[in-house]
Amino acid sequence: MTERAEADDSRGWDERLGWASGLISDDPAVRDAALARLVTARRRVADTLCGVNEMWRLTRPLGAEEQYRETAFAEARRRHRRAQSASLPEALWDCPPSGDLAAWPGLPYALLFLEWEARCPGEWTRCAKAWGTKQGLVRDLARADHEETVRAKLIDLVEIVVLRAYRCKDREYVRVARAVDGADLRVRLARAADADSPWARCQAGYVLWLLDRPDLPNTPRVWRAWVAGGSAAYS
Repeated sequence: MTERAEADDSRGWDERLGWASGLISDDPAVRDAALARLVTARRRVADTLCGVNEMWRLTRPLGAEEQYRETAFAEARRRHRRAQSASLPEALWDCPPSGDLAAWPGLPYALLFLEWEARCPGEWTRCAKAWGTKQGLVRDLARADHEETVRAKLIDLVEIVVLRAYRCKDREYVRVARAVDGADLRVRLARAADADSPWARCQAGYVLWLLDRPDLPNTPRVWRAWVAGGSAAYS
């Protein structure tokens, strides 16, 4: 089996990253153990990257073509790729370039990474902050043809996000809400729009308002107008 095949094999993903489910555990001890495992994994990524850089420096005199055929440099790059495949968010950087995640074996871990950010934002920021990865995954997941279990997870994520104070790239979840729009999501958003939290009322109301206006872009100007109470201008 090739290295790429291993990366694309669901069993391989589970063997390398199965421990990551502990990041969203309700048991503090399990979560702490997963966080420790992540710290070790990310340290290994950094160490192997140093190895790649060092071998690049040593083999540079060979010239570009010979350098990339040099055995020691190739092995250093393989070690780095293996380390990345066993760490978050690095393993998620190898998602399909087409953005078609439906059959991607890494999809459960993409959802886990987003759920971890949604449920444990402090730990996510401290241990694996990657706003660009979050944004890319949310955008790629904003599609209407997911199987029911994935769709249900995305609805859960939208609800969690609107109930909390705004974090970087959260507005991207409007794309997901539009993709999975339905009675279940709207009931949850309506409940959040009636919550005690001003953040929940504002954000859930905004998403509901945009769901009824599918042609209205989700831009900073539209968001600011909503926050300022100017939504009537777009009615």
